[in-house]
Amino acid sequence: MKKSWWKILGLVMVAISIIAGFLGPVPALFLLHETIRNVYFHVPMWSTMFVLYLISVIYSVRYLSKGRIQDDLMAVEAVNTGIVFCIIGLLTGMQWANITWGDFWPNDPKTNGSAIATLMYLAYVVLRNALEEEQKRAKISAVYNIFAFPIMIVLMYIMPKMTDSLHPGSGGNGTFGDLDMDNQMRPVFYTATIGWILLGFWICSLRYRVRLLENKRNIIE
Repeated sequence: MKKSWWKILGLVMVAISIIAGFLGPVPALFLLHETIRNVYFHVPMWSTMFVLYLISVIYSVRYLSKGRIQDDLMAVEAVNTGIVFCIIGLLTGMQWANITWGDFWPNDPKTNGSAIATLMYLAYVVLRNALEEEQKRAKISAVYNIFAFPIMIVLMYIMPKMTDSLHPGSGGNGTFGDLDMDNQMRPVFYTATIGWILLGFWICSLRYRVRLLENKRNIIE
C-alpha cells in the first residue's frame, strides 16, 4: 500500500472528476452551454500527454548520457502512452469543435499544430520499428525525441498565441479560467488533470515493466 497510494489516488480522482463532470453544476454560457463539461476530459488529456512526452525527453537525455537501455525503454513507453492520450485529446476536441464551431476540423492554428505534432510522434514510433540494431535505434530515436519535444511546444502552444485562433488563450482570446470556469468547476478540473496524469504515469510504468520482461526474455533466447 505504501507504494500504491498514488495509484489509488489517481483512480479516485479520475472517478470523482467523471461523476462530477457529468452530474455537477456548470455555468450557463453562450454557445458552449453544456459542452463546457468537456473541459474536464479534453484538456486533461493534453496535460497528461505533455507530462508523458516530457518524461520521455528526460529519459532520452539520460540514455544519451549514461547508455542504459532501461532509460531508452522508459522513453519509448512514455511516448507510446502519450500518443494514446493524444488521440483521445484529438477525438474529444473534434467532437467539441463540431458542436461549438460547426466543424470537426476547423482551419485553426492550434488544431493544425496538434495534428502535425501527432504525426511527428507517430513518425518516432515508425523510426524505431524501422531500425533493427538496438543501440543505433536507441540513439537515433533519443535524438529525434529531444528535438521533437520543443517543436511540439512551438506548434501547439506558442504559434497559436501569435496568430488568430478559435481556441481559448490563443490569438488574443481569453482563457477558460478567465471566461468560463467558476469556483465550482475549478476543483473538478484540477482533480481531473491530476488524476489523469497519475493514471497516465501508472499505465506508462506498467508498459515499461512489460518491456523490461520482454527485453530480458530476448537476451536469454
